[in-house]
Amino acid sequence: MHHAQTRSCVVVGIDGRLVVVEADIGLGLPKTLVVGLPDTAVNEARERVKAAARNSGFSWPDTAVTINLSPANLHKTGSSLDLSVAIAVLAADGAIPAAAAAGVVVLGELGLDGTVRQVRGALSAALAARRAGADALIVPAANAAEAALVPGLTVLPVLSLRHTVETLRGEAEPVPLADCPVPTMPAAVNVPDMAEVRGQHVARRALEVAAAGGHHLAMVGPPGVGKTMLAERLPGLLPDLDDDSALEVTAVHSVAGAGAVHAFLRRPPFQAPHHTASAVAIIGGGGGVPRVGLVSLAHRGVLFLDEAPEFERRVLDALRQPLETGRVTVSRAGFTVDLPARFQLVAAANPCPCGPQPGRSCQCSPAMRRRYFARLSGPLLDRLDVRLVLDPPTPADLAFGASSAERTDVIAARVRAARDRARCRLAGTPWTCNADIPGAALRKRFPLGAAAHPLEVALRQGSITARGADRVARMSWTAADLAGRDQPTADDVASSVVFRDAAGRWAA
Repeated sequence: MHHAQTRSCVVVGIDGRLVVVEADIGLGLPKTLVVGLPDTAVNEARERVKAAARNSGFSWPDTAVTINLSPANLHKTGSSLDLSVAIAVLAADGAIPAAAAAGVVVLGELGLDGTVRQVRGALSAALAARRAGADALIVPAANAAEAALVPGLTVLPVLSLRHTVETLRGEAEPVPLADCPVPTMPAAVNVPDMAEVRGQHVARRALEVAAAGGHHLAMVGPPGVGKTMLAERLPGLLPDLDDDSALEVTAVHSVAGAGAVHAFLRRPPFQAPHHTASAVAIIGGGGGVPRVGLVSLAHRGVLFLDEAPEFERRVLDALRQPLETGRVTVSRAGFTVDLPARFQLVAAANPCPCGPQPGRSCQCSPAMRRRYFARLSGPLLDRLDVRLVLDPPTPADLAFGASSAERTDVIAARVRAARDRARCRLAGTPWTCNADIPGAALRKRFPLGAAAHPLEVALRQGSITARGADRVARMSWTAADLAGRDQPTADDVASSVVFRDAAGRWAA
């Protein structure tokens, strides 16, 4: 037989796309041609596959070999197609039964000695294979535990090209899943405790509200006031991810090259980029098929921007779309990729560039302060639900001795109860927490009623925009959930207006 095919998968964004890999052995001078929009790594597979086949004891056709990757209009990137290309060519050359090669999805990078190496995005590939109705997925043994997270799919772990060929011939068995190497997961990090935060009673309450409702948070205050301490403790207040969210987050981290995984990531992620990070690093993109950025790695978790005004303004303004929609859209010539990015933003800033220490006066001119905060545009700040101005803790707050402040686990229990209450109220809708509810649905299905008086006053005074009013309403429902009430009260609305900083100490 001179023609054969198998299937493989490439990852676009975080979604797996099945690719039909066809091989045709024809007449002509010895040459291997790859067609179907391959990138440099896929084109280089020709030499890797030839060497791997010869070093595994197989002959390579000494005539013209054409390899077609279909669909032809899909950009093919990475080295995960190596093993499928080798299987297709060997099947066309008669070394493998054509039906056996066509009946599986094959994933793996080849070393020159024929070793099958770990690839990125095995979880996304397994999901794509299951959606396409494939019965079996051949993967590197190092990716087997990750691919096996997808139910209803037979995972066949292999060690080398020869092992793969013998498995398809029925001469060998795949590596048992129990014998596959289990990736070493990062050691659990001790969650910083809220009891370590001295003073800042208003900020502690605001952090609890933000955790319970999924609200964005901004803090301004002098250095050492506790902004970073508070931000780092927010993930510890968030509940574990449910199955659907855990699957999304695990797929994102797999595609991003964070290493193979053997279990769903259940804890909300935390990302804290340096202020010199580029727009591509934070939002995603790059040459070829766009890579995921830090906003996607923070999906279902927290993105902390310390010294937020030091970030480039175009980077900060690029956050406006994911803050509103929970997605990032990256466009390239001929295609567009949608990446998940539903995170909680925590932004921290000093009151001025010099960040005066206690006992020292600010050395910045009014113009310098304006330029400093000008990077935080009004539209961006208007999308942040909670905007706090932090003052230094008092000497009594910093007194040595045992702290009487509540621990993280105590507050986290209230947050879980509030989220469960919101989930019950939102049953039958596509939303799971208060921050997700669109403004139109919020006003129609969950009106504040008579409790809206403090918000109406703030609107008449012009201290809150229409978008800000929706965010105050969402926070009011969160305050009611924390208190175990079925409807927000005027006090809940008034406290949410205060958290919004209606007095105008922020720029927006």
